[in-house]
Order: sequence, then structure tokens, then C-alpha cells
Amino acid sequence: MGSLSEPAPQRSSRKPLGIRFLECIKGRNLSFKNHQAIVLIVTFFAYTSYHAARKTTSIVKSTLDPQSPDTSLKSLPWRISYLKEPAESRKLSWKLGDGWAPFNGSDGTALLGELDLAFLSIYAGGMFFSGHLGDRLDLRIFLTVGMVGTGLFTSLYGIGYWGNVHSFYYYLVVQMLAGLFQSTGWPSVVAVVGNWFGKSKRGLIMGIWNAHTSIGNITGSLVASALLTYGWGWSFVVPGLIIAFVGLIVFLFLPVNPESVGADTNEEDETLSPKKIGEGVTEPLLRRETEIEEKAVGFIEAWKIPGVAPFALCLFFAKLVAYTFLYWLPFYVSHTAVNGKYLSSEMAGNLSTLFDVGGVLGGILAGHISDRLDARAITAASFMYCAIPALFFYRSYGHLSLALNIALMFITGMFVNGPYALITTAVSADLGTHSSLKGNSRALATVTAIIDGTGSVGAAIGPLLTGYISATSWTAVFTMLMAAALISGLLLTRLVVAEVAAKFAESGSQSGNQSRSQAGVLDV
Repeated sequence: MGSLSEPAPQRSSRKPLGIRFLECIKGRNLSFKNHQAIVLIVTFFAYTSYHAARKTTSIVKSTLDPQSPDTSLKSLPWRISYLKEPAESRKLSWKLGDGWAPFNGSDGTALLGELDLAFLSIYAGGMFFSGHLGDRLDLRIFLTVGMVGTGLFTSLYGIGYWGNVHSFYYYLVVQMLAGLFQSTGWPSVVAVVGNWFGKSKRGLIMGIWNAHTSIGNITGSLVASALLTYGWGWSFVVPGLIIAFVGLIVFLFLPVNPESVGADTNEEDETLSPKKIGEGVTEPLLRRETEIEEKAVGFIEAWKIPGVAPFALCLFFAKLVAYTFLYWLPFYVSHTAVNGKYLSSEMAGNLSTLFDVGGVLGGILAGHISDRLDARAITAASFMYCAIPALFFYRSYGHLSLALNIALMFITGMFVNGPYALITTAVSADLGTHSSLKGNSRALATVTAIIDGTGSVGAAIGPLLTGYISATSWTAVFTMLMAAALISGLLLTRLVVAEVAAKFAESGSQSGNQSRSQAGVLDV
């Protein structure tokens, strides 16, 4: 009996301090569903804070470079009238002087674009290494370090305001290091959530959970905008402090997997119950019967998992479209006459959040539909194909009225962000526990990093190309986005065909079984 009770103290000692505190208050161990709720809540706010910290740069751009000339916009009445306004009527630039060197010169826009490119490039590259490390380290510690590091370098960018720093290379290095620490977030949170939720309802659960991306963007925009009146440095320091604080919450409360907290896996929960014939219950995500320590999957080995490469390349083009909207939509809206009138920058920024609202609905719908159909590729490809006419109609008719602009922007956000959310969450978790891994659960972070890292390369390229192409024509930009959406869907063709064939085979076997059962009844 003594030997059976020995593991308990060791298991308890591995529990996060916050979990032990909650159990002390309740006077008993937390249930499996309690742990699941904690995981969803903590990871949701963790990645919300990541996106809130990431969004601040795009909000502060107009303050750092309020009057940068743009040759492609000289013919626009809004731009001309803005430059002719007296200095005292231009909000924020009056308090900070005429912009902030070195970004207030003739090349200010180009310099800010280089900061974006540096951040996204390091973020994309760091994603691959972060996933590789995440499968080999304690994800709770790894995520905490990433969040505190992100908070530090986001704040250091803002400290340049009080430190009167005007060196471009200071901001470049800070942004690159912030991008490196930001790359720790996504592989870690997806891996943790994947450890706690089985495949049956994973698409719907992760579709709802993935709303943190849009909520983080909206929160970051509102917080940064509200703080600009006190000095643009606060727009970086406050989000930096917030993500560092949430990082400490992660350290105190996040249970990485059921084993780490000794969760009762015998509870009647579909995420861990064995698969039953004729029922919609799936196999457990983690096979607990093995006593052998699992070996983390290598980078090349993870690429060879069936479905990883097609979905990774699909996300490359899907994220190219999504991040082009993230970085350029407010600019596009403010420089496009809607019903013959140009909107202010503030109004355009507020209006652009509807794209994210549509993205929340799109992520939930894509997850729910893919669960019901049990067809991730069909769902993702269908959404990308639907994004093509949505992009066309938004460009062609969005300027006719404000109401039409809002409706088309919402629909476009739904179809663009739907597959993006599905692939980065449920699909990544599915492939991280693919049958070819033979029950090895230590591939989740690596697979997630490969898929989202490849997508992040597209996220860096899309905004960069838009900066050059938009100088000639916004129609050309939307043509590029429609082409990217088409390629994204086509890259999943082989998987779509396989899923359709599987559906027909399943339907045929069910009809065959039904015919045989009817024949047996007639024989009797």
C-alpha cells in the first residue's frame, strides 16, 4: 500500500502554486472539467495579451510620422486637406512635436515599414525554434518567459519616448527581440489546449477560443489610442506591463497536461473516453497506458506527417491575406471615399475592427462546420474560395455607402479569418496527434510552429508587397489577395479529394450494412 501512495506527493509538488491554492480553498482536488476551464481561460487571456501588445505599433505610427509625404496619395482631397490643417488642430502631434525622429522625415513611412518587416520576419523564424523547444521544455515556464520577455521589449520601445531616443537601430533591435519572444506564444498555447481536449469538439471549442486574436487586436487598438494623449510611450509600456502580469498568472495557474496535476482521467468526459463503435466519441488525445517516456519529434520528422505541408503552405497564403488587412485596412478605409466622403483616421480605425468581429464569427463557424462534417480540409478550402468573391465585392462596391462597406467588410473578415483560425488551432492540434505518431503527444508544439511559422512568412510578405503595389493601384492589391486566396484553397485539393472519397466510402459501407441487415430480416 505504501508504494501506491508514494507518487501522490511528487504529483502534488508538480502542480502550479495557483492550482494548489485553489484546491486548498475548496478542500479537495479540482475536477478534470475544472482544469479544462482554467486552461481555456488562462490561455485565452495569455494570447489576447500577445495580440494586444503586437497591435500597438500600428496605432502609434501616425503619431511617430504624422506628416510623412506619400506620393501615391497627393491627388486625394483628404490627404491634401489634412496637410493644410493648422498644427493646433492635429491631435497628438501638437504634444509630441512634429512627429518623432527618425520617423518624421521624408523616409519615415519606409522606416516604419522596415520595423514591421523586421518584427514579422524574426517572429516567423523564431516560431520554428519555439515549437522545437516547446516540445522539450515545460510549456508553463517556456510561455511565462516568452510573455515576460515580450512585455520587457514592448516596454523598452515605449521607454524611448522618455529617454529621448532617436536612433533607428534602437527601435529596430527592440522590435526584433520583441518578435522573437512573441514567437513563443502560439505553439505553446495550442499545445496546452490540445493536451486537454480531444478531437470530437476540438474545432468548435478552438473556434470560440481563437476569438482571443480579434479581441486582442481590438483591445490593443483601444488601449493604445486612449493612452496616446499622455505620450506615445505609454501606448507601449502599459500593454507591456499587462502581458508581463498575465505571464505571471500563467506561471501560477496553467496546468500543462493532465499528468502534471494528477487530474482524474476516469471522469466521464468525451475528451478522454475511449472510442466506442457507432458513437461520436473520439480516441483520447493522449494515451496514458504507456509507461515509456516519449521522445520529442524532430523538425524534419514533423514536416513528414501527412497533411502538415499542405496546411502549412495553405496558411502561408491565408495569412498573407489576413495580415494585409490587419496592417493596411485602416489606411485603405481612410483613403477611400465612402459615399463620396473620406473618413477620419479615428473613424477608419474604429470601422476596421468590424473585420475582426467578422473573423470571430468565421472562426466559430469554421470550427463547428468542420466538427460536424469531420472534414477540416473541405471546410478550410471552401472558406478560402468564398473569400474570393467577398474580396471582389468589397473592393468594387464597398465605397457606395457606409452600410454596404460595413456589411461587406464583416463578410470578408468572416471568410478570410475563418480558415486562418481553423488551421492554426484545430488542424494544428489534429496533426500534432496524428496516428502516424503512434500515440506520441510530444509533437504538438513543433507541428503548430511549423504550420503557423510558415504562415507568418506570408504574413510578413503580404503587407510588404501591399506597400509597393498600393502606390500604383488598390485594385491590383485586391487582385493579389484574391489570387492568394485561390492558391490557398488549391493547395488543399489533394486533401479535399481524400476527404470526399472517404465520405463516399463511409456512405457506401453504411448503405451496404443496411441492405445486409434488411436481407437478414427477410430471410428470417
